[in-house]
Amino acid sequence: MSDPERAAADQRWCEKVTLVFRNSGGTAVRSGTVTFGTHIIGALGIDWGTVESEVALPAPIEAGARSERTWTVCVDAWRVPLGMHIETRDVDVRWN
Repeated sequence: MSDPERAAADQRWCEKVTLVFRNSGGTAVRSGTVTFGTHIIGALGIDWGTVESEVALPAPIEAGARSERTWTVCVDAWRVPLGMHIETRDVDVRWN
């Protein structure tokens, strides 16, 4: 999996996160999950907390194949007051 590439979305409580998956194994990946750790960042750069969200892995990914996917990751709007923003920094993938 690549490092997450982040891009702004229409609201400050959302962002677009792109990941590239490469299956270097000998069999197809049939299922799995992607867990995003989205940090809520204050105006002075203080990390106020992390909200996790989970989506299905874009499967199947055949042996030796590459797959790219972009998700719009959001947290509840009330968690991100004016002057604050989010950053999806942590990504965990579970392959099945």
